[in-house]
Amino acid sequence: MKTTTRIAYAPVSAILHLLALLPFRVLYVISDVLFFFTFHIVRYRRKVVQQNLRESFPEKSPAELRYIEYRFFHFLCDYFVETIKLLHISDDEMRRRLVFHDVETIDRCFDCGRSIVIYAAHYANWEWLPSVTLWSRHDCTEKVFAQVYRPLKNEWFNHFFLGIRHRFHSESFTKKSVLRDLLRLRRDGRVSITGFMSDQHPSLNDDGYITTFLNHPTAMISGTETLARKLDFAVLYFQISRRKRGYYECTIRTIALNPRLEPENAITQCYTSLLEQQIRTQPELWLWTHKRWKHKVNNPVPNPQ
Repeated sequence: MKTTTRIAYAPVSAILHLLALLPFRVLYVISDVLFFFTFHIVRYRRKVVQQNLRESFPEKSPAELRYIEYRFFHFLCDYFVETIKLLHISDDEMRRRLVFHDVETIDRCFDCGRSIVIYAAHYANWEWLPSVTLWSRHDCTEKVFAQVYRPLKNEWFNHFFLGIRHRFHSESFTKKSVLRDLLRLRRDGRVSITGFMSDQHPSLNDDGYITTFLNHPTAMISGTETLARKLDFAVLYFQISRRKRGYYECTIRTIALNPRLEPENAITQCYTSLLEQQIRTQPELWLWTHKRWKHKVNNPVPNPQ
């Protein structure tokens, strides 16, 4: 990062580090204040959220949709302060606040020398998911824990988010370089687990898998499945939910242990179904502020019964 950028953002860095030192009960007061301004004054992307919710849940009444919208913006502000807290959270507190279930699934793959692809989504507090390193029997000195990311245009914020994503000693691979990085690790005899956020629309060089998702014809990212097949990595899913404010749990679900044996697109469809089920259970925890169906697609394939 350029020295001029570091100096320019020094006040921002200082404020964030001071905020991260505050206890959660104070941070949630700040979140409540932030919610008031975001929801009532600024009205941040409320029209986008309302349209997404209305089209995704046509069976729900206007009152139900308003309630989901209200709870979503409350959660979005909580997500903001919880993410800042990563700057100064202890390992013990992190274990209390995000509990992983069935981590043995990861350890069994590692014991067999199998690398893993993780499907995840912009759901609940996804920035806390790298803390899975605190739960595995295998530490980061022998196995590689990583996540794929898209670099942010702002150099300082890109550096900031990389820093908090490395908090639990995981690595970050850019989307453009991830295949080369994983091939390099395999060449070096390193076993890895790599998380992919696969709920966004495909890139221009990825036509995607067309299916029905949340009442929309949707092009789901297919590159994650393609990579898993090419490298023959086991495919798992991080199913995260919120128990109460500031407390989450994540169940590790198996999608495919031998991806090359699965029918084409079956892995992507399984992920799509799991994610939709998850969103319908706690809809306020998904990131609704994006224009997820900005690029229209047609003729979805029917979902398997």
